[in-house]
Amino acid sequence: MSAAIAHDHLLAKKYIYNHDIMNCTADGVVGNHLYSGRALGMTEPWDIIQLHSDLKSLWGDITAHYDRIGLSHTKDVIWTVGLNQLGLHVGYHPSVFFFGPNECDNWGDFEWYKTVAFINSKNNFMKLANELGVDVPKTLCFDNVTQIDDAAMQGMSYPCYLKAAISVSGVGIYRCEGQAALKGNLEKFNNGIPVQLQEEVKTDIFLNMQYKIVDNEVIRLAASEQILDGFAHQGNRVPARYEPWNIVEPMALWLKDQGMQGIFAFDVAVMQTDSGLRFPAIECNPRYNGASYPTLIAQKLGIPEWSALTFATKYRSLNRIDLSDIEFDKKTGEGAILVNWGTVLEGRLMVLLAGSLEYQDALKMELKARLC
Repeated sequence: MSAAIAHDHLLAKKYIYNHDIMNCTADGVVGNHLYSGRALGMTEPWDIIQLHSDLKSLWGDITAHYDRIGLSHTKDVIWTVGLNQLGLHVGYHPSVFFFGPNECDNWGDFEWYKTVAFINSKNNFMKLANELGVDVPKTLCFDNVTQIDDAAMQGMSYPCYLKAAISVSGVGIYRCEGQAALKGNLEKFNNGIPVQLQEEVKTDIFLNMQYKIVDNEVIRLAASEQILDGFAHQGNRVPARYEPWNIVEPMALWLKDQGMQGIFAFDVAVMQTDSGLRFPAIECNPRYNGASYPTLIAQKLGIPEWSALTFATKYRSLNRIDLSDIEFDKKTGEGAILVNWGTVLEGRLMVLLAGSLEYQDALKMELKARLC
C-alpha cells in the first residue's frame, strides 16, 4: 500500500459492500444472482466486498481490466452474499443495494429501513409529493385493487398505467389503452393489493436524478438521461439535457430528515407544454439503481461524458472479450469499461462507454461486432 493510499485509508470511511439483489428482485429472472459484482468498481482498496461464489472464475480478468485502466478497487473479497457479514466487521459501514427488512435485521438502523419502506410505495410517494408541492402526473391511488370502480375508470384519461403500489423490476405495471384493457388487467391482481392509476406521460425524455446522503448532508450525485427503445429502458447517458433538481429537492431533503442513508434516485419526465417545460416526478427508488454503478465509476475516473448500455454476447467468460484498442484510456478519457461483468456467465454485459457522443456511437457499434 502506497503512502498516499495509506493516508486516505486512515481518513476514509470503510465499507463492506453487499450488493446482492436476490432479496428484492422479481422471481425467475435469469442471472440476477450475478449482480453483486457490479459494485466492485465503486469500492476502494480499504473496503470489503461480498460476491457470489459463481463469480470466482471471472475475478482475475475483471481485476486485471480495472488495474489496466487505473480504477481503484478492493481485493478483499468474501465469497458469500450472506447478510450476516454486515455486522461482523468492526469499523466497516454497510453498503447495500436495498436496505430492506433483512438488511435491517443484520445491521439495525430502523429509521433508515422505515423511510425506505415508506417511500418504496408509489402511493406513499404520491401522497408526499402532493404535501410537498412536487409536480407529478395525474394519479389515483387505491388501498385495494377492488376499489377501482366504473366511476374511477371513467374519470381516468387513456392510455394510462395500472401499477402495483410496490413493484419490483417493472413487474405489476400494465399499460391500458382503454377501459376494457384496464378491466382485464385488474384481474391480474389479488384482492387486498394497493395499486394506482396514472396518466401516461407523453414524452420520450426521462431523467434519473440521483442523490447521496453524506454525513447527514444531501448531495446531488448525478442527473442522467434514460436511453429508451420504445418503452424499454436500455441504459443511461451523462450529461443529461436537463437537470431540474429544484423539482425533487424538497422530497430529497424530507427523506434525509427521516433517516434515509446511502444513494436514492427519482425518475422524472421532461414534457413540453403550451406554457413551457414541465418536469413531473414519476417515482422514487430508495436504493441504488442501474445508473448508480456507472455513475460512481465515471466520477472516480473523472469522466464527464458517458453512456452505459447492456450488450448481449455469445461469450460466457471475460477472457474471451476483446477490448484491445477500445479499453478505457485515462490519457484520452475514452473507451470501454466493464460495469456489470458477472452477467457474462448468462451472456450479458453492462459497459460504460466514455467519450463524446460521436465516439460513444462508434464504440457501441464496435462492441456489438466484437461481442456477437
